[in-house]
This record gives sequence, C-alpha cells and structure tokens, in this order.
Amino acid sequence: MKSNGFHHALTFCKETCVGCSHCMKVCPTQAIRVHNGKAELMPNRCIDCGECYRVCPVDAIKVEQDDFDFIFNYKYRVALVPGVLLGQLSEEINPRQIYSVLMELGFTHVCEAETGAEILKHAMENYVSKNPDIRPLISAFCPAIVRLIQVKFPSLVNHIIPMKPPLDIAGLYYQELLKKQGVNEDEIGLFYITPCAAKIAAIKSPVGEVKSVINGVINMDFAFNKVLTTIKQSKSPSCFVPSDSYLSPQAILWSLTTGESSNMPGRSLAIDGINNVIEFLEELENEEVSNIDFLELRSCDESCAGGILTSTNRFFTAERLRNRAKSANRKPDKTEVGMEIRDFNDYLVDHLKIEKIEPRSMLKLDENIKGALEKMKKVNELMEILPYVDCGICGSPTCQSLAEDIVREEAEVSRCIFIQRILEQKGTFTQQESIDVMKEIWGEKKLDKDLK
Repeated sequence: MKSNGFHHALTFCKETCVGCSHCMKVCPTQAIRVHNGKAELMPNRCIDCGECYRVCPVDAIKVEQDDFDFIFNYKYRVALVPGVLLGQLSEEINPRQIYSVLMELGFTHVCEAETGAEILKHAMENYVSKNPDIRPLISAFCPAIVRLIQVKFPSLVNHIIPMKPPLDIAGLYYQELLKKQGVNEDEIGLFYITPCAAKIAAIKSPVGEVKSVINGVINMDFAFNKVLTTIKQSKSPSCFVPSDSYLSPQAILWSLTTGESSNMPGRSLAIDGINNVIEFLEELENEEVSNIDFLELRSCDESCAGGILTSTNRFFTAERLRNRAKSANRKPDKTEVGMEIRDFNDYLVDHLKIEKIEPRSMLKLDENIKGALEKMKKVNELMEILPYVDCGICGSPTCQSLAEDIVREEAEVSRCIFIQRILEQKGTFTQQESIDVMKEIWGEKKLDKDLK
C-alpha cells in the first residue's frame, strides 16, 4: 500500500476482519476507522508501529515481506541478521549454527545488523557535541518513532539526529567488502530479517533518502521458524559452519532499551513503549522537560526484543543478549572476522548522514491556512456538542477524531449515538434512521440478530 510515497507494511484483510475495533482503540495516531463493519487504515496517519497487529483477534492484519525466492535474483545473497533473532533461540544454539542454517537456506553471506553500531556511536557522540543548541537530540534508530514525530510532533523533527541506523551501515559495509573482493554491485543482494513492520516501511520508503541500500526484507517469525525447524531436524554435523565473528558488547546491546543511551555523553534517557514515548514527547513539546542531552525512544516494550514479528518472550530475549554481551567483553584479536569493518571506517562515516527530516501532516483540514483555521473552529464547535466519552461506537476512535472526520466531510454528526438519542427526543430523527446509521458503521450482520 502506498500513499504519497509513504509506504506501509501493514495491510488489512477485509474478508477476515470482524469489525471488533480492537485495532482502532489501540492505534496511537488514530489511523483506523470502522466502516461497514470493517477496519480501514488512514495511510497519512499510520506509522507502522504494529500495535493494531498485536491485538487483532482474527489475524486480519498482515505484515508484508518479500518472497523468499527473491534472494535468488542475486549471485551474492547477504542476510543482515539483527541480534534479537539470535536472542530468541536457546543459548545452547550458538550464532555459528544460526549462520550455518541461513546459508543452507540460500544466503551466501551472513552479517549481523549491529556490526555498524560502533561507527555510529562515535558519529553520534560527535553530532551531540557539535550541536549544543539543540536539546535533547533524539535517536533515529526506531523508524516508528521517526514517523511518529513526523506526523504527531512536527515541531520536534529538528531534534532527530539525521543519521542512518546500524542496519544500513552494516549493509553499506558488506556491499563495499564484496566490491573490494571483485564482485559487481548489481550481483549483491542485501536482505534484512526484520523484527517489526516499521523497519519494512523504512526500507521501502526511507526517510531522508531516495532509496535504501537494503534490497529486501524477510519477516523474523518466518526466519525464526525456518531456523529452529532446520536445527531440530538436522542429524548431520557435516553442514558448512562459518567462522565466528566479533561484535562488541555495546553493539550486541544496541537494539535493546538503553543500548544507545548508555553510550551517549551527558544526561541521556531511554524510553520504550509507544504510549510512554507519546506521553514524554507531549511534555517535551510543551517545554515541561529540560536539561536532557539525548533521548533514546523505542516503539516497542524492551525495544527490538519486543518487535511484533518476534516469536519468543521479549524478556528472555533481552536476557540472552545481555549474557552474550558479557561473554564478548574482551579485547578482540585484530584478525577476527568482523574487525575488517574498520578498514571501511572513513567511507562509512562519509555516508552516515541522511537528508533533513521533514514533518508530515496527519491532520490536514484544508490546503490553505485560512481554510484550515475555519475548519479547526468548526472542530471546536462540534466538540462542544459531542459527549467526550470516546466510546468509538461512531466508528472513529475518539470524539475529537469524529469531529475532524465530520469537518473533512468523511462522517456525519448523526454517527454519534448520544446525538442520535437527542435528535430522537426532539422528533427530528427516527429510530429507523438510527438503525441505518449503525448498519453503515458496523455492517448489517451486527444488527441482524434473532433475539427472543
């Protein structure tokens, strides 16, 4: 699904949807409406956080991924693996086994997505020190948070550090590594195994870039099942076992909560969970917080360990990654696999930055300011007659969103069940008209019950 170049990884299956409205109630940007008994997405508001996906009781919300066979369009197929995939599997299964299975499935190379974290860490430290007038600076790691700020807190977009995440740096690194070995760039396919929908959207329509270096995405639940099944069924130890590679403790922990903030200078805070983030950004926008240098904001609880496409308990995943980081807390050998990224340091630093991040309006009442102000006045007038109960029976998540929908001529005030009762008492609205409105919102089936 595309809208004005804003790609979305979440799609709603109307055939499966039962119109329960669970998704509408949890959406943090009020991007969902119910019409004819089916949930509908408003693309300009959606940030692909996946909260709707978590609560759908009938699996009517899907997360897109590229066909796995797409990887075979390339001669050199690199799997970019986030640490949380490794953390989901038992500690008895070591990273080399997982790499081996991925190569059995068809990848020719495996690179951990956090490989570029060390380079990014130093670049972010420099950016924080060179921009003392902007506080707090906000990490661009979580694409759902970047989009949240774009659509809901546009005045804060200049606080986002305009730098690529470790994933893109790892992709650039491996692309350059293979090119150095004589491989043509068009023969290299970079595929990310993603724990969330927001990263799919970020790859398909990156913010601050025309095109991502990543060629495709594989959903983590799909990869997890493939890897686990293959390891369980494997009876022969004769498969190719790649060399282990070194990753620093800081890089291993980068995708967990406090993974970035613990590395930043000054006073830093880490906040996870989309509603916690929204609450904090509202305080920041209202200038109620100060003296903070750096903010690490993540959409999911426990950050990437709690991504919607992960398969196991996020707390166990985080625990395993922390244990792995402890065992990696040693001085690396300069010849170890993974250390060669330092040879590409200057190139990667030169390609870290992205273009200025622009706000995206999710509430565009009118094209011109005068018209928008007049419509905002009408929204406020409507709010005086609406009941402020946010029941959602009108098919909009809140009374405020219904008022905005009415002003945009996408709904009628008669959708409000409280307004219906008032109009019925005044004799200007019939019971049948109320029933017809409810059928329009919730579908005929919900009102077609044989009650005795």
